[in-house]
Amino acid sequence: MAVGKEIRSKIASIKNTQKITRAMEMVAASKMRKTKDRMQATRPYSKKISQIIVHLSHANPEYKHPFMIGRDVKRVGVIVISSDRGLCGGLNANLFRMMLNQIQQWHGRNIEVDICTVGGKAAGFFNNINANVVAQVSKLGDSPHQMDIIGVIKVMLDAYTNGTIDQLYVVNNEFVNTMTQRPVMTQLLPVKADSLEPKVSGHWDYLYEPGAKEVLDHLLQRFVESIVYQGLVENNACEQAARMVAMKSASDNASNIIKELQLVYNKARQAAITQEISEIVAGAAAV
Repeated sequence: MAVGKEIRSKIASIKNTQKITRAMEMVAASKMRKTKDRMQATRPYSKKISQIIVHLSHANPEYKHPFMIGRDVKRVGVIVISSDRGLCGGLNANLFRMMLNQIQQWHGRNIEVDICTVGGKAAGFFNNINANVVAQVSKLGDSPHQMDIIGVIKVMLDAYTNGTIDQLYVVNNEFVNTMTQRPVMTQLLPVKADSLEPKVSGHWDYLYEPGAKEVLDHLLQRFVESIVYQGLVENNACEQAARMVAMKSASDNASNIIKELQLVYNKARQAAITQEISEIVAGAAAV
């Protein structure tokens, strides 16, 4: 029964694939718990430094840092954070779609775009569409360190300081819950206090030691690094959650296909048996 043998072969192949997707689902679930814990551990620092930056934006120091002064926008820089690997549903595709729409809006206003990519998927995508990629880093693993992204951040900070770019953004996926991840864009420079926290009433200043310039230079750089790193760990948690959901969906789909093929196999087997019985009966009648 050639048809039955072919169907059995397909069922066996799909079962093997299902074993792989189930294993990947369990691995992603385990990694998601770790990446989620890391994400939640970094949030308080990121939130606190954002609050300090908001307070500084309403202070009146004797030194006004360039990172806090707006200017006419002719070129923007964007740090795009993606995953290194695929098999995580539409996580990266949704991020890139949002980014392409934003690039089109900027180009419509005659604003050029420089891009730094974090993650292999972002590097591959923006290089393929011939975007102006000025720096890239990938293969950071499931436990990235802040030092791994200092290079690409410095490229953008130097470009902003030199006047090459006039605004700096970071784009990443935000972890809402296990089933929901959404792409977000955050403006880093110039510091836009109202987007970080509701407006603070009143005006005051701080006592700076050793001086306002030294404190603000250090603090604002740490602020940018912390927000980008927070985006990276958020994106990692999103990646594992999306991969777990995608692999569960793949396993469920494999089960449905196996059931359908098993039904087809049973029908084909029954038809073959019926045909053999008919041939035997016809042969006996002829004798």
